[in-house]
Amino acid sequence: MAEKKKTPVSKLSFSEAVSEVEDIVARLESEQTDVDELAGEVKRAVELITACRSRLEKTDREVRELVSQLEPPEPPEPAEPADEGAGEPPA
Repeated sequence: MAEKKKTPVSKLSFSEAVSEVEDIVARLESEQTDVDELAGEVKRAVELITACRSRLEKTDREVRELVSQLEPPEPPEPAEPADEGAGEPPA
C-alpha cells in the first residue's frame, strides 16, 4: 500500500477524524494492513481518537457553561436562627 499524504489531525473536522478512525479499524479488521504499516496505522488512530476526545470534552464544557447561564440563580440560604439564650451565662 503506497504511503499517501495524511492531513494533520488538527486540520480535520470531528466527523472527518471519526471517519478516518472507522476506515483504519475496517482495514485492521479485514487484515488489509501490511505488518510494516500496522504501527503507523495504530499511531494515527490513537492521534485521531485523542483529538476527538479532546474536542468532545471541550464541547461538553462549553455546552454546560451555556446551559448553566439559562438556569435561574439559586436563592440564598436563609440565615440560621439565633440560639435561644445565646450569650447568657448558664443558670
